[in-house]
Amino acid sequence: MGPLALPAWLQPRYRKNAYLFIYYLIQFCGHSWIFTNMTVRFFSFGKDSMVDTFYAIGFVMRLCQSISLLELLHIYVGIEYNHLLPRFLQLTERIIILFVVITSQEEVQGKYVVCVLFIFWNLLDMVRYTYSMLSVIGISYAVLTWLSQTLWMPIYPLSVLAEAFAIYQSLPYFESFGTYSTKLPFDLSIYFPYVLKIYLMMLFIGMYFTYSHLYSERRDILGIFPIKKKKM
Repeated sequence: MGPLALPAWLQPRYRKNAYLFIYYLIQFCGHSWIFTNMTVRFFSFGKDSMVDTFYAIGFVMRLCQSISLLELLHIYVGIEYNHLLPRFLQLTERIIILFVVITSQEEVQGKYVVCVLFIFWNLLDMVRYTYSMLSVIGISYAVLTWLSQTLWMPIYPLSVLAEAFAIYQSLPYFESFGTYSTKLPFDLSIYFPYVLKIYLMMLFIGMYFTYSHLYSERRDILGIFPIKKKKM
């Protein structure tokens, strides 16, 4: 007798898909909770809710962004098919803005730009993780495919502008408090506001590279799954 075949759910491909589905589901739930919480708070408290957005949902936002670093590992080991560098640039943008710029400066946390930035991030991620989650189990909706490949076109550049504005607003506090600025041996020093200004230029260079990649990906995917137009 030949070797017994493994049940379908024990085969590597199904284990990989099950893992990715759970990962996307967790991320979808996290970002949906953040977006719902922000929406309810805005309708309940108006503009006042924007000031303490970070205090209300900052922990969950940091948790979701930390978990998203797993996506680099997914791509590296081959369980998720994507280009590593563009994803690395996108994740690096968020990690630097969230953990270095916003979390480290309490004065920045109450700025309106933080609320706007979180709205942009969560809009993109709710759609992206919904699309990815359903794709893993073989479900495809033309409208969702189109939305996931189109929503980023206006939102991603706006989010980068919001990130740049957050950096700009944080500069006076980094200058005043000297956060992350340090002296090195041989009379050398790192003045962190200069580092942020250099990163600000790199942010837009990275945006151009990422936008070009996403546009190419959109063209390929929508070429495979075209949206049928109704005849007039």
